[in-house]
Amino acid sequence: MKVIAAYLLAVLGGNASPSAKDLKSILGCVGAEADDDRIKLLLSQVEGKDITELIAAGREKLASVPAGGGAVAVAAPTGGAAAAAPAEEKKEEKKEEKEESDDDMGFSLFD
Repeated sequence: MKVIAAYLLAVLGGNASPSAKDLKSILGCVGAEADDDRIKLLLSQVEGKDITELIAAGREKLASVPAGGGAVAVAAPTGGAAAAAPAEEKKEEKKEEKEESDDDMGFSLFD
């Protein structure tokens, strides 16, 4: 990933076709080791291709990959009164927890 990131940084910096030396320079600036084999592999695969086309093709491939487990659908309450009731309960619970936590400590910072 660091080689790809260095390549993208070079392209964003205005270098349309970065060389291995350019990538090693970028990686060296941040203290990362440059793997010559990975750099050669990346440069051979992107040679003569437009970066925007490569990114678009990658997005299409990622769109077909499932992202995680099953989706859970949660229905939002539509009534105003129904929505207000759970919010009030949460506020009361928070107040109770705060009071309990003060009792558990046995002292207050402001006493």
